[in-house]
Amino acid sequence: MSSIAITAPTTRLRITARGRRVVAFLVALPLAIALGFAVVGGGAALASNEAGAPVGSFTEITVMSGETLWSIAEELAPAADPRDVVAEISRLNALSGGSVTAGQRIAIPAEYAPAN
Repeated sequence: MSSIAITAPTTRLRITARGRRVVAFLVALPLAIALGFAVVGGGAALASNEAGAPVGSFTEITVMSGETLWSIAEELAPAADPRDVVAEISRLNALSGGSVTAGQRIAIPAEYAPAN
């Protein structure tokens, strides 16, 4: 017995010039959208309406293990509302989450600076 190999005809995918333009457009569209969002939204991160503290009106402290912004605020300004002190420290240091880590250096407004 002889074996006869039958092969199926192969077809090549042919893409026309119009098809190449459509594929290029579909690939470029998400990139263009992402670039547009980056351009429009990027400027908002650089500018804000909040005024920062004037240069020289703060001192720096190092956060110790176990300290939080709340505990630091209560220690530095026991007579003041801790929420206000935490808000000022967060704004001065651009802390969006309000959390600090041990060893981190943070700026403290001069009015709350610890006495040496």
